[in-house]
Amino acid sequence: MLGGLRRSMLADCPIEQFQQWQEQAIAAGLKDPTAASLATVETNGSLWQRIVLLKGIESGGFVFYTNYQSNKGQALAVEPRASMLFPWNEIDRQVTVSGRVERVTPSHSDAYFGSRPRASQLGAWASQQSRPIASRSVLEQQYNEVLERFDGAVVPRPSDWGGFRLEPTTIEFWQGGEHRLHDRFRYQRDDDGRWQLERLQP
Repeated sequence: MLGGLRRSMLADCPIEQFQQWQEQAIAAGLKDPTAASLATVETNGSLWQRIVLLKGIESGGFVFYTNYQSNKGQALAVEPRASMLFPWNEIDRQVTVSGRVERVTPSHSDAYFGSRPRASQLGAWASQQSRPIASRSVLEQQYNEVLERFDGAVVPRPSDWGGFRLEPTTIEFWQGGEHRLHDRFRYQRDDDGRWQLERLQP
């Protein structure tokens, strides 16, 4: 897929364009086309990245889930801005999405949590995400305690676990090109909420 990306090939709406590219990434057999590197401003002012999984696009926003007490959860509570990079390297494409982040509603978080495998639900209770722990055996002990606690019962969503929705103000599409003459197009939302599109030099 090297090169050949032209303005006439792009949708007017970047969300629609992202969905088209993600469908093509899925069709190409990528291992996990929903994986993205999420960058946040940490509570100490530093920058940090980690991999999250996109769980849907709702109301024009990119939704992912986590423990609200994790590093990223606390960072977003203080500075609700983030950037997500989708590295579809196998097909020479990348998409970068940046904007403001807000929590999804508790009902949305409940619905998604209820759809997760039971082991993943138990894991959300067992792990205090991002907090130090003495050893692997202690973590496994915590899991076993939760396993016993919810034996034969429905596992409810922990109150400190849920979703975030990133509402983009900027989305960039990158297509690899020969001789490193890559194609880059950036959608920018203006003050009236309309998307403006421009080509960038590689």
